[in-house]
Amino acid sequence: MKVRLFEIFTSVEGEGILYGTKTLFVRLAGCPFTCFYCDTKESLPLDSGKEYSIDEACQLIDSNLKKQTYKVNFTGGDPLIQHQAVALLAKHIQEKKILTYLESACFDIDRFNHVLPFIDIVKIEFKTKDSDFVDSEHYEKLIGHTMNCLESSVKAKKTTFIKIVVSSKTKINEFEELTNQIFKIISKENLDGFIIQPTYGVAEPSLELLLDLYDVVYPHYIDVKVVPQLHKFIDIP
Repeated sequence: MKVRLFEIFTSVEGEGILYGTKTLFVRLAGCPFTCFYCDTKESLPLDSGKEYSIDEACQLIDSNLKKQTYKVNFTGGDPLIQHQAVALLAKHIQEKKILTYLESACFDIDRFNHVLPFIDIVKIEFKTKDSDFVDSEHYEKLIGHTMNCLESSVKAKKTTFIKIVVSSKTKINEFEELTNQIFKIISKENLDGFIIQPTYGVAEPSLELLLDLYDVVYPHYIDVKVVPQLHKFIDIP
């Protein structure tokens, strides 16, 4: 089996509930989606990066692991594009007693469930309709898969949190509809975080909008947080 990697590097986690932790990022190539705010567009083509055997990729990960790394983050692109390879690489990391972390739009429940046994922390990224993730015809189907992945992660008792990127285009009523859907299938007790992440450098939302979106989530989950991409402000990858 081969895997196509775009880059591997150690940095400080700049997003989500574990921001500030020393992290090895394994960025896989390939993503079929078209989010207008994507900040890793160079990794989206399926033929970007470089192809490795699984053994070569494991050696590359080992050579880049630094002391006291808190977790290894599988990112992209979208890692589920290469789900079989991710499962093997994550298993390799777990054998080293290092936490594994998956960040994905979770667009396919079968691929997600294949990877899940080898992942410790799951960031479920829900896309809003205005993100240009996919066309309106396919949006509900893909969000349905994301909902299924959320439910599967919670049932597997993984550390599970939600991230939703919002912009000045985000509509309150659509965000509220999405939030209501989420909390129909899971309870607040089974969630480890809910992050509202504003876009940076493109269609940035106003403070007023961010507060309104916060107020939508708060009745369901009082630990909701608005967290920007902190790494943008200290100029690191």
